[in-house]
Amino acid sequence: MPAKDLGTKHVCFKCNAKFYDLKKPDPICPKCGADQREASAKPEGRRSRLSATPKIIEAVEPAEKEETDEDEEVEEEDEDEEP
Repeated sequence: MPAKDLGTKHVCFKCNAKFYDLKKPDPICPKCGADQREASAKPEGRRSRLSATPKIIEAVEPAEKEETDEDEEVEEEDEDEEP
């Protein structure tokens, strides 16, 4: 029996089993029983290599330590103590 007589070829959206619908009105997977008409428009686990967009990560520079008034006072006291 040639493949033309087997009907439409399907790949189950749940278990990825390949099967022909044997020209029946309901394309039911023989392995898991899922009705293929209930499948979403886009297959869940399949993506083309172009659909995966790379994430752009920018380098974060460490913030410089801002001197506060207290730090300046400590530095001034240290300078006064030198002989």
